[in-house]
Amino acid sequence: MFYPSPNASARHAAALLAATLVALWGLCSCANPGSGPDGGPYDETPPHILRTQPAYGATACRSRKISILFDEAVKMENASEKVVISPPQVEMPEIKTSGRRISVELMDTLLPNTTYTIDFSDAIVDMTEGNPLGNYTYCFTTGTEVDTLEVAGYVLQADDLEPVKGILVGLHRCLDDSAFTARPFDRVARTDGSGHFSVKGVAAGESRAYALKDMDNDFRYARGEMLAFSRDTLRPSSFADTRADTLWADTTHIDTIRQVPYTHFTPDNVVLLAFTEANASRQLLKYQREPAYFRTFFTAPSAHRPQVRGLDFDAANLLREECSAGCDTITYWLTDSALFKRDTLTVAYTYETTNDSTLAPQLVTDTLILVPPVPYERRMKMQQAEAEKQLKKQQKRQRRGAKLPPLPPTEPLDMHLRATGSMPPNRHILLQFDEPVDFDSTRLHLMLRTDSAHFEPAAFRLDTVPHSLRHYWLRAAWRPGQVYRLEVDSACFRGLSGKVNARNESQFDIALTDKFGALFIVLQHADSTATVQLLNGAGQVVQQQRAVDGRADFFYLDPGKYYMRLFYDRNLNGKWDAGRWNEQRTPEEMFYYPREMQVRANWDIEQTWNPTAVPLNEQKPRELVKQKADKKKTPRNLNAERERLKRG
Repeated sequence: MFYPSPNASARHAAALLAATLVALWGLCSCANPGSGPDGGPYDETPPHILRTQPAYGATACRSRKISILFDEAVKMENASEKVVISPPQVEMPEIKTSGRRISVELMDTLLPNTTYTIDFSDAIVDMTEGNPLGNYTYCFTTGTEVDTLEVAGYVLQADDLEPVKGILVGLHRCLDDSAFTARPFDRVARTDGSGHFSVKGVAAGESRAYALKDMDNDFRYARGEMLAFSRDTLRPSSFADTRADTLWADTTHIDTIRQVPYTHFTPDNVVLLAFTEANASRQLLKYQREPAYFRTFFTAPSAHRPQVRGLDFDAANLLREECSAGCDTITYWLTDSALFKRDTLTVAYTYETTNDSTLAPQLVTDTLILVPPVPYERRMKMQQAEAEKQLKKQQKRQRRGAKLPPLPPTEPLDMHLRATGSMPPNRHILLQFDEPVDFDSTRLHLMLRTDSAHFEPAAFRLDTVPHSLRHYWLRAAWRPGQVYRLEVDSACFRGLSGKVNARNESQFDIALTDKFGALFIVLQHADSTATVQLLNGAGQVVQQQRAVDGRADFFYLDPGKYYMRLFYDRNLNGKWDAGRWNEQRTPEEMFYYPREMQVRANWDIEQTWNPTAVPLNEQKPRELVKQKADKKKTPRNLNAERERLKRG
């Protein structure tokens, strides 16, 4: 017979007791899942710096290696975007994170008597819960004194005041214009999601601020990069100030409001307006030939109109020129249909181009060999095949008994017009064609309905559209609440190809004025070049008015929500224009009315507006801002969530 040893019996009893206790605990846990152990409270304490090497604010420093030791393991989030070293480093520094330590090694030679700053922003968080250290900047100097001044402000897009995120902001102590293109910045920073920047470690004295989308990473401006500059000279300074610090008892009740002393650095309201220069280098980009025309494309506008000399045809008498604003796209229409059949046309083309380095204008002459993509014989075969296809379809339908009109002998001229439904009294009718046309005004009739069945002729006029041979405005003194009919007789319009339009008839009415609202804008401190744009909820321009005697009036507005902006049209070309660095010309100024306006039917609103009353960075209505501000990093409130779950 086997008898267990005393020790074995004791171990067996202990195991049974442990198993029983575990089972009882499991039963209790199932009965009340929130009452068991959960690992204790979460760490909500941000990491704390124990020491730095060299010491923070060290003077006469010669080491290019910086080490920062924390009280817990840390990591960096988006270091390449958020960490900014100043002065800017031509060779990329090496930044490493290992356990509780962050190390930075500068590759560039240290400059004498210079303050160095490493702005980590909010990139440093603890390893476990992601608690942020907060905005942290380390500094040292190779000289005897650390420069501590700061310059802060915003970078906005010049054309729509949209915040610019991630653009480089730099300071130059050299006030020469050439510094921006010839040498790297002295101090740099980078904007956040709200367009805000803060350049730190700035020395006393004068400087100028710039913004730069630095595509080649050389910290100086090159043609084609987004830029911002100001002619103002900055004088950084500081003074002792206080701010209100609110302590909350809970989410709804204030415990204490304290006055906290701090150092106020100025200027802290610099606004830089960023833009990309329009291409100033004019080159012939490409040219193309179609049977009825040929077209040239240029990389930049010019006041010079190119000259065309036909080498194998009479270009002087057989071309009609359609030139865009700025002469950057020019279409030459062939007026002789016999030229349509020619697969090759040759011209001597004299145009203005610019020197790549100096941008000086010069005239050059090129020989252009113009060939359509499809030869004439093939085009004819394709047209014949299509005509036979349509004829077979018609014959098939006729055999089925359908009565169809005969096929037209020629393809009609394409004509597009919008004259249907209900129109506001200030809208006119646009007639569009695919080629230049001549017209017989006696074949165009605008009729006004005088009773239920009778129409009488109404006065109208046809106006050409600037820079187009293919568009016309039909204008009339529209009468609200009345019905009109537009009759276009066949052959009213004849194209260069010989095609004529088919008969067209459209009926429409002019809406009553009580369906619309009106806005009357009274401008304060605005000059005669002020141009006001009315925007819809999507930020698109609905109407544009040049201010007259300090007013801009908008009539016949559909009820709804509108926004408003203003720019100073300095060159009076009817549109906003960017700046030019070589000419030291800043972009045309843009302002936003800071609130939305609600237009109601049969209601007039008069609004006084001082465009400079609100700082630029606060003007654009929040609903129109696409670039949203970065979410502020705060310690995760996990313990409050833990307690809430425990309470059930």
